[in-house]
Amino acid sequence: MAATIDNSNAAQAGKKKHLGIPEAVFVEDVDSFMKQPGNETADAALRKLDEQYQKYKYMELNLSQKKLRLKNQIPQITQTLEILRHMQKKKESTERMETHFLLADNVYCKASVPPTEKVCLWLGANVMLEYDIDEAQALLEKNLSTASRNLETLVEDLDFLRDQFTTIEVNMARVYNWDVKRRSKENLLKSGDKS
Repeated sequence: MAATIDNSNAAQAGKKKHLGIPEAVFVEDVDSFMKQPGNETADAALRKLDEQYQKYKYMELNLSQKKLRLKNQIPQITQTLEILRHMQKKKESTERMETHFLLADNVYCKASVPPTEKVCLWLGANVMLEYDIDEAQALLEKNLSTASRNLETLVEDLDFLRDQFTTIEVNMARVYNWDVKRRSKENLLKSGDKS
């Protein structure tokens, strides 16, 4: 008994939670599924399955948008880190660093930057903070690793979601086919009674 409990706990620990996405249950036995409360008719069961399918579609849309944001954010963080590393090398020298910075879309401005110990990082939400170069580099490296980890998790969650789509689609097809068979049996019985 204890071994069974340990095995089930290990199985649950091995099963990864996917951002609270509920797992779609495969309908093995359609007859018993149709006897469950709320599945009085095939249309009601199909409506329920379609509603679940639409919820998964909505989740996929949100996760895809997050994935797109992260895919845009990671190169920006990487580019900023490269700039910081370049500034780190130049801070010991006395010569000014000549650079171009983005002023607007496709509009760059030439700048002469003196050696400095401080940088300002745009954190978003109209917030900019001044950091030492080392602190800024540590913060950006942490943000880069977090963003990369989040992107990996999102990719796994999207794969899990696609599996749920497949399960729901198969369930819908099985319920629909069950209903077609049931109606054809009823029609055969009715035509058999008339003759």
